[in-house]
Amino acid sequence: MQETKWLIAREIPRLRRYALALTRDPVLADDLVQDTLERAIRKRHLWRRKGSLRGWLYKILYRVFLNQRTQRWRRAHEVDLNDAPELADTGTPETQLAQRDIVNAMQDLPVEQRAAIALTAIEGLSYDEAAAVLSIPIGTLRSRLSRGRERLRETFDTSEPHLRQVK
Repeated sequence: MQETKWLIAREIPRLRRYALALTRDPVLADDLVQDTLERAIRKRHLWRRKGSLRGWLYKILYRVFLNQRTQRWRRAHEVDLNDAPELADTGTPETQLAQRDIVNAMQDLPVEQRAAIALTAIEGLSYDEAAAVLSIPIGTLRSRLSRGRERLRETFDTSEPHLRQVK
């Protein structure tokens, strides 16, 4: 019992990072993680030790997020980059600007695409694990990843449009 609680506690930073990617608000992310932890500890007997605890927790977090979103969250909130210390305190000023651009571009994605990209690119889950967390077929996950990545590419495409010479 104590071991399971300890294993769950180790995942809190990852859960918070994923919650922040979903909610775009540090306060709401903390509330979401708290609700997730309460549910996970209350239902820890349902975790089958075969699967990944992290995947199980991500699945709970995503389900809680969807439930809360339909009940309370009508408007999206923006992340204040000053409240995101893991982004604000790293690297050179150029790196910080690039990170800010990525955060802003991720915020513009639909939640389904943002969740898929956050699980695979940020949290490092395999496609199979991410699809299981989101309770979607792997083909749907790949489609969401493809569309999300394409939107991000379009956001960061800085190449000059080809100008046609007019006589």
